[in-house]
Amino acid sequence: MTSQIIPVDPFDLVVFGGTGDLSERKLLPALYQRQKAGQFSEPTRIIAASRSAVSDDGYRDFAAKAIREHVKAEEIDEGELKRFLDRLSYIQVDAKGGDGFERLRAATRDSSAVRVFYLAVAPALFGDIAGHLSGHGLVGGGARIVVEKPIGRDRTSARALNDAIGRVFDEHQIFRIDHYLGKETVQNLMVLRFANALYEPLWNSAHIDHVQITVAETVGLEDRVSYYDTAGALRDMVQNHMLQLLCLTAMEPPSSMDADAVRDEKLKILRSLKRIEGAEAQKLTVRGQYKAGAAEGGAVKGYAQELGKASDTETFVALKAEIANWRWAGVPFYLRTGKRLAERVSEICIQFKPVPHSIFGEGAGVVAANQLVIRLQPDEGVKQWLMIKDPGPGGMRLRHVPLDMSFADAFDVRNPDAYERLIMDVVRGNQTLFMRRDEVEAAWAWIDPIQAAWTENRQPPQGYTAGTWGPSGSIALIERDGRTWHESG
Repeated sequence: MTSQIIPVDPFDLVVFGGTGDLSERKLLPALYQRQKAGQFSEPTRIIAASRSAVSDDGYRDFAAKAIREHVKAEEIDEGELKRFLDRLSYIQVDAKGGDGFERLRAATRDSSAVRVFYLAVAPALFGDIAGHLSGHGLVGGGARIVVEKPIGRDRTSARALNDAIGRVFDEHQIFRIDHYLGKETVQNLMVLRFANALYEPLWNSAHIDHVQITVAETVGLEDRVSYYDTAGALRDMVQNHMLQLLCLTAMEPPSSMDADAVRDEKLKILRSLKRIEGAEAQKLTVRGQYKAGAAEGGAVKGYAQELGKASDTETFVALKAEIANWRWAGVPFYLRTGKRLAERVSEICIQFKPVPHSIFGEGAGVVAANQLVIRLQPDEGVKQWLMIKDPGPGGMRLRHVPLDMSFADAFDVRNPDAYERLIMDVVRGNQTLFMRRDEVEAAWAWIDPIQAAWTENRQPPQGYTAGTWGPSGSIALIERDGRTWHESG
């Protein structure tokens, strides 16, 4: 099976932070894959910009190395790689002082062409770069700006960042990227709900007992030490990735796939979340921090050891959220995320209510409730857990089994990385999978009281051994409600 690739019109993509980690690991490999897929038309150009003094050829060497390290060997076509490298150029730019922006203006197309400015830099530079782009006449016509998280560390700072960018770019030109929304399975969640008569009539409190969203990582700090210790798991993962997944799971059917129609419905969910504040935070949230243990096949240090000092930053969060609207009243949403956990997995588990009465008798076994498990990574796919009769004679014996649809097995196509899709959506001007300003600020409005309550209550992170599923408080959070965390597999 092959999918039709429609080339986009020629564009200029300027990557600020072009020599940084995000460019190396994600952006350059994603752009190469789009080149290889035939999605670029001529004369598309990719311009890297950063403070380093690098020649065009030097940057092409950097890009070639990045692609060979982060793209599977069997997916590298030497001819396509050369054509991709020929598109690249480099301009030395001082984001704060403004040196280099005139050279950048001379290197880009006229104002009617699509120009994408990707800010793979620290948020503190967003306003400076936007101002210099404006001052050099680069923001009109088809100009678009892409910004990565973190967009602030609370609602006040998020507003300030949004104001700084918004003084230069109109909202339709701003693309706030969350790579989780570019994952194939996340988009399939909307198709699963809104293109199948089977699910949507049951997608409510009358039929669903609870929802679990898990984003678990086996890695530790890696190279994010300075950022992570000032952020923690609540700001780093829950405020953006996990709340976006919750919104897509819980939102009402939008009128269409138009960007604002989808984002209007997500915003309603964010504004319907019951606030968790004061003493409630101790009952409804759990903070954790990993200790030394075993992960990824070997012994690993604890968070404080990796950091080199004591810290009360959480590397794990579990919480119980509720949505105060007609569809979801009384249905808890359990969220958990953390580093150095037992398994790398991201999934959404929809737990349906059990049948009201079993007609099969005690000897048949327990009639388990149906589950729908949407696996985002790894091994993207969907499992619908059902009850069936165990084959063979000997009476009625029931078994809980999955109808398993693995994307890799079902579709004989390569599964694009999230950044590939999202970058192309920016070029097309499609904002459906990007966060609107009011979404970002509404998410912070829910997160800020939790953070404040932790400080006020002096709620320290509970220790958990690296390579486990987090602190014991996480298990207690869900089991005191008579429920249990879904074990992936």
